[in-house]
Parts: sequence; C-alpha cells; structure tokens
Amino acid sequence: MIAIGVDSGSLRTGYGVVRGAGNRSRCLAYGVIRLQPSAPHPERLAAIHRGLKDLIREHRPDVLALEGAFFSVNAQSALKLGQVRGAVMVTAFMEGLEVREYSPAEVKAAVTGHGRAAKEQVQRMVKALLGLEAIPEPHDAADALALALCAIARSGWDAKVGPR
Repeated sequence: MIAIGVDSGSLRTGYGVVRGAGNRSRCLAYGVIRLQPSAPHPERLAAIHRGLKDLIREHRPDVLALEGAFFSVNAQSALKLGQVRGAVMVTAFMEGLEVREYSPAEVKAAVTGHGRAAKEQVQRMVKALLGLEAIPEPHDAADALALALCAIARSGWDAKVGPR
C-alpha cells in the first residue's frame, strides 16, 4: 500500500509519501509545496492542485490522508484553510484516490502508541519508523509523513471492521 499524507496550509502544504507492507514502511518522498504569500488565494489553491496532482501521478498512492476537523480562533484563517483542504480533496478525488481523515489523536496514537504524544515525540517516531537520518524538515513534511503512516497502520484495521 502507498499512502500520501497532506498537511494543509495556505502558505506551505506538507506532503509525505510512504509505502507500507506488513509492519515495514519506507519513505518514498516528502517535502512542501511552497506558495507565494503575495499571490492571490485562488492562485495558491491552483498551485496546490498542480503540485499534488504531479505527486499523485508520480507515486501512484492508494489513499490520501488528511487531518480531520480543525479549529481556529481566526475565522479568515479557518476559511482559507478549509479552501485548501477542499482543493486537496478535489485533487485526490479527480485522481481516483480514496480520502481518509484522521484526528490529531488518531495520528499520534498510530505513530507513537499514545494519542496525547508531544509533537517532538511524533517527529522522532516518524524518523525512527521510516529509518530516516534526521527528523524531516520542515515540520509540515513530518506531519504529512505521520498522516501517511497513520493511513497505513489503519488500513489493516479498516479492512477488518470497515472504514469509519
């Protein structure tokens, strides 16, 4: 199974592509789609769409994992992030991928065994589970890899009990 995790952001969208087989996982790619802060928001959404479409076509993942519900004090920020998530979901759908959403606690539990793990602990486990030499930078990429690992870990469970 190949999973692509996406950490949505309106200035920087992290991605991580992981191949999982049994209890072994291997990192295929990670990084960020960097967006120009001065660009109009629709142009940034189009850049996310193009970058993600290229990644999907290159790595041919089976599933795309996103963080589920999010909260923001700033309504404008929440609206922009929701639009980014929409662009990611539409891109995945148009490329034939199943989209799975996971809560932050689910991702932390899948990667560390504890749903309340600190961000640094998740990053260290991503490094260890994927046999990387260093913690992936920037943190958006590490978060995306954690989402991909969660999708792979949950795939066995979902096959037994059905998706949520």
